[in-house]
Amino acid sequence: MWNALGSDIKRFLAVWHRRAGKDDVMMHHNACSAFERVGNYWYCLPEYNQCRKAIWDAINPHSGKKRVEEAFPEEICANVNNQEMKITFKNGSMWQLMGSDNYNSLVGSPPIGITFSEYALSNPTSWGYLRPILLENGGWASFNTTPRGKNHVYRMANMAEDSDEWFYQRLTADETGVFTPEQLDAELQELIAEHGDEAYARALWMQEYWCSFDAALPGSIWGSATANLVKRGGLRTVPYTPGYPVHSAWDLGRDDFTSVWFYQAIEGELNVIDCHEDNFKEIEDYAKVLYEKGRDRKLRYGKHWLPHDAKPTRMGMGGKSILQQFMDQKEEYKLDKNFDIGQFDICPNFSTQDGIQAARKTFHIANFDKRYCEDQFDHLKSYHRKRDDDTKMFSKEPVHDMHSHAADAWRYLSLTWKMSKQTQIIISDEEKLVMGSVSAITFGEIKKEHFRKMRMARNNRL
Repeated sequence: MWNALGSDIKRFLAVWHRRAGKDDVMMHHNACSAFERVGNYWYCLPEYNQCRKAIWDAINPHSGKKRVEEAFPEEICANVNNQEMKITFKNGSMWQLMGSDNYNSLVGSPPIGITFSEYALSNPTSWGYLRPILLENGGWASFNTTPRGKNHVYRMANMAEDSDEWFYQRLTADETGVFTPEQLDAELQELIAEHGDEAYARALWMQEYWCSFDAALPGSIWGSATANLVKRGGLRTVPYTPGYPVHSAWDLGRDDFTSVWFYQAIEGELNVIDCHEDNFKEIEDYAKVLYEKGRDRKLRYGKHWLPHDAKPTRMGMGGKSILQQFMDQKEEYKLDKNFDIGQFDICPNFSTQDGIQAARKTFHIANFDKRYCEDQFDHLKSYHRKRDDDTKMFSKEPVHDMHSHAADAWRYLSLTWKMSKQTQIIISDEEKLVMGSVSAITFGEIKKEHFRKMRMARNNRL
């Protein structure tokens, strides 16, 4: 890894076991890079509030020195900003700790080197936002992590392993010599004793020390449901079907993430054709997303389901509720006579547990478009409960983290899609011909519409 970091390669992925020295290696590489090319260097943890404890104030137990002081000794530092966790070096380069949870605030600055620490726990959207910056300035990006199931890191590892433009290394505990076999066996026995569940303990052990992508995420709420969906081919290309409206379900946040699922209810299936996730945005920004997505993909919207607290909750706009703000935006977009951003409604106020059960059943009939939804689908796989080490049981309520926003939106979808289907207007191919949408129609679609009507007629006779 160290040799590769000093080469002409620009992309690096280290999937190493716990305590193998991932951050130590990459922080020292950051120090070298800062003196090879003057510029800004970012070190990103999954959440900003982890930066101080995990890196800035952390002490190396082997040396008794602070980790940042080992990687960046005072001889090379011109200024150390403790409040912003930023170091300015004597040659003019700057290094700063960041949180990938607030990736919107990072866009616009020109770093030439970015490290994502524990990337499996980070929001992959952050890398998508920052990648164009490095492409433009020829910068590098490094990723280190321990696996957390078959999520975005698993896909990145498969890609990196076959790419000449990436360096990829997976190191397990039997390859590094950090722990003896006796220590590893003792660790497993302690985990079993600590948690009282051998399967759970072994899953943690395999994940943390053997870098297993196959180890089940402990406490996963929809792990089996999502695995069965993938196994039956439910994560694939799912095109938009003209004639059927596109509905959506939202989990709204301003300082937190907003997640949206876009879907079509077609006979006995629920096709999720798109999704959206963002934060630190206003209602008019999300209305613009609806407008542009609908215009670009030529969608016809139906119902947009907002969380039950959108009716009283204020989010800017002079104290108006979120629902009122969306309704105001709808009126503004009516100026475009050829497009309607759809109807807005409030999801019924069911308990979290009712939503979880409804969501579990909805996976049986759902299909997700892999092109648009794979990263957000990973959030559903990673939605989990926290285990209480004292009671040896998982918490009743799910953990609130980067995965919970997409999961909450999925719960709302599961509670409302039947209501969307009952009220939706389906436009036949004949009606599209009358409306002038001839270009959107193929013989295959007319044939499909014919058989759909025949099935409906049979069902009505029965």
